[in-house]
Amino acid sequence: MTTTQALTANPVLRVAPAAPAEAAAYFRASLVFHADVSDVAAALGADGDPGFVVLDSRSTAAWDQGHVPGAVHLPTALIPEQAGQLLDKAVPVVTYCWGPGCNGATRAALALAELGYQVKEMLGGFEYWVREGFEFETWEGRERRAADPLTAPADAEDCGC
Repeated sequence: MTTTQALTANPVLRVAPAAPAEAAAYFRASLVFHADVSDVAAALGADGDPGFVVLDSRSTAAWDQGHVPGAVHLPTALIPEQAGQLLDKAVPVVTYCWGPGCNGATRAALALAELGYQVKEMLGGFEYWVREGFEFETWEGRERRAADPLTAPADAEDCGC
């Protein structure tokens, strides 16, 4: 089998990987646009101002069901009319919605960027916030669930990524 045959037979390598410089640029750009749940939680849990505000872009019913403590609630549809009253353009915003199967945080980030805000999207959304064992608020108070061992280390503070 030739190298060309091997590449076309393998679904992973059917399209060749990017050159290292292109890959570095792509992954650097990804980090400019995204933050993960663990990093957001660590920054919020540290002493002092994290330097950003967290924005929950879901509905009021979803917010009441559970949200990141200290987050600002601003459903995506209301961003154009209410962002200026709730957010400071000098402070970066980290958006989230339900989880990785939902693009609501992406739509909220787009709406905010179009209004002139610096913005990142929190990968994993509220689902992974809860699955990684971080405290959340509901209309009844604060809760915390055990970390899902498929999403967070069972016996360590961080995953080492």
